[in-house]
This record gives sequence, C-alpha cells and structure tokens, in this order.
Amino acid sequence: MITVIFYVLLGITAGTLSGLIGIGGGVIIVPALVFVFGFSQHAAQGTTLALLVPPIGILGAWTYWKQGDVDIRIAAFICLGFLLGSLLGARVAIQLPNLLLGRIFGGATVLIGLRMLLAR
Repeated sequence: MITVIFYVLLGITAGTLSGLIGIGGGVIIVPALVFVFGFSQHAAQGTTLALLVPPIGILGAWTYWKQGDVDIRIAAFICLGFLLGSLLGARVAIQLPNLLLGRIFGGATVLIGLRMLLAR
C-alpha cells in the first residue's frame, strides 16, 4: 500500500510540474521510475506511455506492452496523481510572473538533464 501512495505522489509531482511549467509528465516520470523505483529505461518509458495513452501514446504504449515493458497498474496510480497535480500546478503557474515561470522551467529541465547525463 505504501508503494501505491508513492506512485500516486509521483503522479501528483509530475502533474504539478507539468501544470506549472508546461513540460510533459514523461520528463519527470521516466527519470523517477528509473532512479527512484528501479525500473529499466524500457519499462519506465513503456509505463509512462501507458498512463498518457488517451490518445497520445497509444501506439507507443502498445509497442512497449507487446515486449512486456508496461505496468498498467502502476500507470493507473501515477495517472490518478497526475490529474490532481496538473490542476494544482496550473493554478500556481497562472499566479507567477512570466520571468519567474521561465526560470523555473529552465532550472527543472537543466536538473533533469544533468541527472540523466550523470547516471551510471
């Protein structure tokens, strides 16, 4: 049960950042599944596509699913959190000055990029 809560929290975090700075949830969710939850890169990408399926990632998710690299259950939990988080993030974002919002976006993408580049 505790793990389910962490997956929902991941969804809330990704949704909030997506609503706040307009980046796709996959930019947050894929690295989190790899580095926090220990997923393989393929499983992280497949599971992330599955939670974004209607209608965006259906063909990509199906391709990963055929290879066994999709966890539908986890995708559903993250999706639940993502729905709530994206609403929260959007509500915060519209209150921020444009310059600050741009800096938050830039900082988030640099940190995520560095983490991916420096991974072992």
